[in-house]
Amino acid sequence: MPMTLYHVHWCPECEVVRRKLAELHLPYKDVVVPDLRPQRKEVFAVSGQYYVPVLQDDDVVLSETDEILAHLDSKAEPGRLANG
Repeated sequence: MPMTLYHVHWCPECEVVRRKLAELHLPYKDVVVPDLRPQRKEVFAVSGQYYVPVLQDDDVVLSETDEILAHLDSKAEPGRLANG
């Protein structure tokens, strides 16, 4: 099952995560959530809060950008970053 990224288009932190996913060529399900926090029911169901970005990878749910980026780096194929 691929990872799922919950995000909004205008969020700078979300853009950082999307760029990292693209850079590492990691497959993920892209879920754009409503702009209004109270309407982000999918995000709340997964993470217990309304803020984005949220990354779900099987049983792992991350909502802090730095933690998400570190998790994505750990999933990169060995040598991918070194070879560009």
